[in-house]
This record gives sequence, C-alpha cells and structure tokens, in this order.
Amino acid sequence: MGDEEKIMISVEKLIEMKNADIHSIDKNDLVDISKVKVKTNLSKEKRILDYIKQIKNPYCFLCDGVKVKVSFIETEATLESNLENFLNTL
Repeated sequence: MGDEEKIMISVEKLIEMKNADIHSIDKNDLVDISKVKVKTNLSKEKRILDYIKQIKNPYCFLCDGVKVKVSFIETEATLESNLENFLNTL
C-alpha cells in the first residue's frame, strides 16, 4: 500500500467520523476532551495525528459528560470577517 493510498484511507476514515450520528454513539465509546493532552513539542502533523489517536473521533466527544458533535459550515467567510461583521452590529 503506497503513501497516497494510506492518505485516501485516512480521508475516508475522517469522512466516516464526520458523518457519525452522535445520537447512535454510546456515551461510553466517546472520549472526554478534558483527558486529551496536546503535545506541543511535536510537529504540527504529528500533533494532529496524536490528537486524533487520543480523541478517537475529533467530531464526536464528551465534554463534562455531555455528548458533543462538532461541525463546520462550508463558506467563503473567514472567522475574522464574521467577527468584524458581528462587532459592527453592536
């Protein structure tokens, strides 16, 4: 299996994790995010891999015993532009 194929499998696995139904996941199968330790001495790529290894699913986890599902909307807007627009409405 070549590196490119490994990457494709990883992308497919991430898509599978992203599409997981939080309601069908047993709470006991989720990792509490407070138990995850980010190893700042690792390179960016290794930190990401280590984080995913610890959290198991970066899209679904526990926070203080509550199931959490993270999702992002696909948009051209940046965080900065959204904050600026928000602050202009105050």
